[in-house]
Amino acid sequence: MNLQLQWLVWSIALGLVYLMAYACVILKSEGVMWTAGPRDEGQPQQGLAGRLARAQRNYMETWPFFAAAVLLAHVLARESAQTEWGCLIYFWARVAYLPLYAFGVPWLRSLAWVVSMLGLVMVLAALF
Repeated sequence: MNLQLQWLVWSIALGLVYLMAYACVILKSEGVMWTAGPRDEGQPQQGLAGRLARAQRNYMETWPFFAAAVLLAHVLARESAQTEWGCLIYFWARVAYLPLYAFGVPWLRSLAWVVSMLGLVMVLAALF
């Protein structure tokens, strides 16, 4: 498996970290009865649970584009040092994004998002 596909696999694992971080916090804050129930009253949007939910949603807004770009680069044999760096930048910026969002760090969180988008665009640009 080449490096770009390895980063894709790691990005799947990172998505699970985002999901489990939210799940653990919501279980602790709302309790097992709420998490086992139908949740008709909606998701908590306050505090750490709300920030983790928004971070996870944001990850899922960008990840499909990253995955598609990586897979297309592989299928079209457009992988290069540029796509390797793009994958690396996307992944590590998204790693940084989670705690920055969870702890409510302004500006740096936005910077991490912008850097992750730079990595994604680097992979995408290799397709043109």
